[in-house]
Amino acid sequence: MLTINICIGSACHLKGSYTVISTLQELVKINSLEDKVEIKGAFCLGRCTQAVSVKVNEEIFSVSPSNTEEFFNKHIVPKID
Repeated sequence: MLTINICIGSACHLKGSYTVISTLQELVKINSLEDKVEIKGAFCLGRCTQAVSVKVNEEIFSVSPSNTEEFFNKHIVPKID
């Protein structure tokens, strides 16, 4: 199972973390990946100035509501078994 941790701390919240979460949840559902991807909220991933911080495995990405689908297709889909 691939775990995606999305920061819901103050800075990321203001930059759209809940929109990113909702979009990722929808993309997981549309692609029938509920049994392969787990989405979790996390507090501060240490990149407060870089949009919404999203951690996949040990790598942290900066994701915005406008590029969430691109992020999903580029960085999540290839990691799924």
